[in-house]
Amino acid sequence: MRAAGPRIQGETNESRLHPHSRRPCVRVPIGGGFGRGLSGSKGGRLGRAGLSLTPGFAGELFGSGQPLDASKYFIILPDAIGTGKSAKPSDGLRTKFPKYNYDDMVEAQYRLVTEGLGIRHLRLVLGNSMGGMHTWLWGEKYPDVMDVLVPMASQPTPMASRNWMLRRMMLETIRSDPEWNNGNYATQPPSLRLASVFFAIATSGGTLAYQKLAPTREQADKLVDERLAAAPPGDANDFLYQWESSRDYDPSAGLERIEAALLAINSADDERNPPETAITERALKRAKNGRLYLIPASEDTRGHATTGMAKFWSQQLQQLLQTAPRRTTEDARRQ
Repeated sequence: MRAAGPRIQGETNESRLHPHSRRPCVRVPIGGGFGRGLSGSKGGRLGRAGLSLTPGFAGELFGSGQPLDASKYFIILPDAIGTGKSAKPSDGLRTKFPKYNYDDMVEAQYRLVTEGLGIRHLRLVLGNSMGGMHTWLWGEKYPDVMDVLVPMASQPTPMASRNWMLRRMMLETIRSDPEWNNGNYATQPPSLRLASVFFAIATSGGTLAYQKLAPTREQADKLVDERLAAAPPGDANDFLYQWESSRDYDPSAGLERIEAALLAINSADDERNPPETAITERALKRAKNGRLYLIPASEDTRGHATTGMAKFWSQQLQQLLQTAPRRTTEDARRQ
């Protein structure tokens, strides 16, 4: 993992840290679902910092007077292990690249923040989808590091049920493609695009939104054709590693360790985290300062991708940041 952003030639750690040392720091582990319109066109591009720099996300949060005004907060947007400019299979090792999971990714993020940037305390850790799952792990593994946790489009429960079943089928689809060739392909296997589009349609987009956008077969075909015509979502081996890294995600045992003010944000039409299971509500009873904000489903929400549009929850975030107490690392350790 590399810290994003330019460096000044010849700078020292002290000079590099000086600009943000006087501002509260915000850590944003990135997931997917920040694409325009219905999520899916970017469905396989997990964990890249640039996915959050969209009008619907950054445009609602980082501007002057907005909840995470970049002139007041030092905002950290990393590329997770296996994505973007961080180390990944397509750098050369292909399937010889070491397997990693969400715990490894979070530890690398923590070391980037504390060792690479020299930051000891964060005002906020916020993440969406995969980043939301990372946020739960941050709160449990490093409870004294942050004041506020906002995991979105995620649940603090084992990766299981339809969420994992469809991930597994997506991975098997690619690995069973002869053109994947055990990871030793010269061009991206066709199954990469097909599997990604299938998974995105099945697990993101919103029932009411799809009905509005594609009320006829012709309109539905047009949406599918547009997605199938798009470029593949990166590299097949990277894609397999990224999605398989969720295989043993399970923060359920450590919820009592969370000390930060916790606001979980999900959408009522989230296909991967269906609220009718009441899993999140039960789990939050074990967290000291936790509550759930459930975005009502509508023709304007996008299922699992809803939380990639900050207009649906930016007010709740701003209210939380205005009221949550500021904790130092020393304060947290005395509790």
